[in-house]
Amino acid sequence: MRPTEQQKRWLKKQVHHLKPVVSLGQAGLTEPVMAEIELALDHHELIKVKIAAGDRDLRDEYIAAIASRAQADLIDRVGNMAAFFRANPRKKNPLTLPGN
Repeated sequence: MRPTEQQKRWLKKQVHHLKPVVSLGQAGLTEPVMAEIELALDHHELIKVKIAAGDRDLRDEYIAAIASRAQADLIDRVGNMAAFFRANPRKKNPLTLPGN
């Protein structure tokens, strides 16, 4: 289930204080990096990713690829930081979104 706009606003507030759990370097979006993003989403549900690509268009490509391949929702993007959310129903204490 995709978060509503109200839920996205709430998630933006929650992700603001988080540090990035994954960083993309010069090698780009490799399979090991994607696997780490998948693990982080399973464990945290809401993550921040730092994308150290010099070109804005390349960062946009990486962000779209992460969202598509991980089946996650892009919550926020500021500069070289992007926040993603993917609910994990198997998690013991899942993140409870407002309005659910």
